[in-house]
Parts: sequence; structure tokens; C-alpha cells
Amino acid sequence: MNSFRPTRRAILVAGIAVPLSRSITPTRAQPTFPVIVLYKSSTCTCCQRWADHLITAGFEVQVKTPANLAEIRKELGVPTELASCHTAQVNGYILEGHVPADAVVRLLQERPPASGLAVPGMPAGSPGMEANAPEIYDVVLFGPKGLSVYDRYRGLSRL
Repeated sequence: MNSFRPTRRAILVAGIAVPLSRSITPTRAQPTFPVIVLYKSSTCTCCQRWADHLITAGFEVQVKTPANLAEIRKELGVPTELASCHTAQVNGYILEGHVPADAVVRLLQERPPASGLAVPGMPAGSPGMEANAPEIYDVVLFGPKGLSVYDRYRGLSRL
């Protein structure tokens, strides 16, 4: 994994804020996020914009373009009703669709007993879909215990 310096926003989102009175020296270890493996169509631009959103938040993203995304979803156990345009994996969790980076950070901090998070469909204003007026949408936690709303957003803002 490549070494990188996360953005200030990513550090704050991750809850690793350093008091202003304390300086960070170059020798101090910087916090890192795990690598996200993204499965997407080679021609999908909104999927790439979602990857860029994650990179801006401090994640490293490895992009894979399989011939059959539906097969990947089936292998990973993504419920059909949660399907979107791309699927990803991070630290044992599945991410389906345009999940905001701060929801991913929260998932990795809390480590709930679940398979992952999904944003079904392609809601306007979600990460990678910013071109239109933002809609309110749910981030769904899914797994063996079923589905539940993990968070709610309008565009990139948590409600």
C-alpha cells in the first residue's frame, strides 16, 4: 500500500483530530485508511467520480473492471434490491453504490456485525452523482440480520 497523507477533512471525519496547540512532525505516523477495491464498468463515469470522492477523503482505491458485475454482487451476497452501478470491498465489508466516505469511515470505526453498506439506485447528489439537485437518500446496513437504515443524507450532508 502506498503511503499518503489524508486530507484535513478525512482526519476530522475519522475522529482523529489533533488539538491545534500540538504540532505534527514529519516523523509522526500519519493515520491511514484501508484500501477499497472497487468493481465497476470500464465506461462508467459516475463510478470513477465516487472513487475520486473516496480518494479525496483519504482512501486508496484499486479499480477492477470485471466482465460481469452482477456475478461479483452475487458472489459477495449483495441483495438484489440494493444493487447499484458499482460494488466495492473494504476490510471485510461490502459497499454497494454511492456510499459517502464519512459513512464508510463510521462503518470501519463501529465495526457492526453486518455484510456492508448500500445506497440503492443512483440518488441525485450522492457522491459521484453531484450534477443534479440533491435528493434525500438512505445508507442501508445489510447482512444476515436483514436491512436497516444506517444513516440518511441529502447530497453529501448527513441529516
